[in-house]
Amino acid sequence: MSMDHSSNSMLPLETLRAFDAAARTGSFSAAAEKLNLTHGAVSRQVAKLEDWLGLKVFERGARGVTLTNEGNRLHLRTTEAFALISVNSDRWVEPRGTAVVRLASIPSVSGLWLMPRMAALENDPTRLRIVLDVDNRQADLADEGIDLSVRCGRGRIPGRVSVQLFEEYLFPIASPGLAREIGSGDPARLLKFPLINDSDASGWRAWLAAQDMDYRPRPQDRRFEDYNLVLDAAAHGLGIALARPPLTEHQIQSGRLVAVDDRTVLNPVSYWLDRPVGRPRAAAADLARRIAEQAGLASARLEAFLQDED
Repeated sequence: MSMDHSSNSMLPLETLRAFDAAARTGSFSAAAEKLNLTHGAVSRQVAKLEDWLGLKVFERGARGVTLTNEGNRLHLRTTEAFALISVNSDRWVEPRGTAVVRLASIPSVSGLWLMPRMAALENDPTRLRIVLDVDNRQADLADEGIDLSVRCGRGRIPGRVSVQLFEEYLFPIASPGLAREIGSGDPARLLKFPLINDSDASGWRAWLAAQDMDYRPRPQDRRFEDYNLVLDAAAHGLGIALARPPLTEHQIQSGRLVAVDDRTVLNPVSYWLDRPVGRPRAAAADLARRIAEQAGLASARLEAFLQDED
């Protein structure tokens, strides 16, 4: 038989639910109990489905119902479809409300600076809740519904209100084993070992330039886009990395990584707090004040950031 459903192009979902329950249980009565319907309602739904398809999906017998070949084929498809709907309904539901603030940052800052401060940033009577949006893209904050962003960069980004949170001074670090091998002395000794770069070579270039040395990445050097991986690579003895003190304080305190040279240089890249243009919501302004406090930013500069309209 051909399927003839031109009279009604959309099949109601209830008919497929009734069919699926009857196929699984082998009985209209059991399906009715499962769906909290009457036996007659399940029977009518299945009849509607058969009418829509123009074919029989069940053989009715004294002991219940069994699937026809066509019914069996349909049941394989409905099982897949219901599984797909179920997967989608298991997706994470973000909290909503006036006290929920969406905060965007890159993985390294999220994991190494924000996460250790998360409890302190959320801990208060107003029940402020942070939804952390971890991404390497510089998304359009307003379009993505993001209230605040903590990023690393060299300056302001057009279309945002920005304030510099803090700067950092870089110095070379390595695993304890490699550090013993490197020893102390002239900074040129570091070039005998692989250097591990962040997203670009600007950090090492700045540090070596301060020691009167030029630097261009060499084949033995490595580069990782994410600073978490830079630290992992250094901890596993793959070369010398540059400490970024706000992000490496715990790693150095724990002894996982150690300083191999105490000469420091200002990182050309610094940390910024951004927000979309316009008046920030009260909860976003509240969180911005807490981030500023954690970063040691002067309250006058933070208030100017909150009042600024462009």
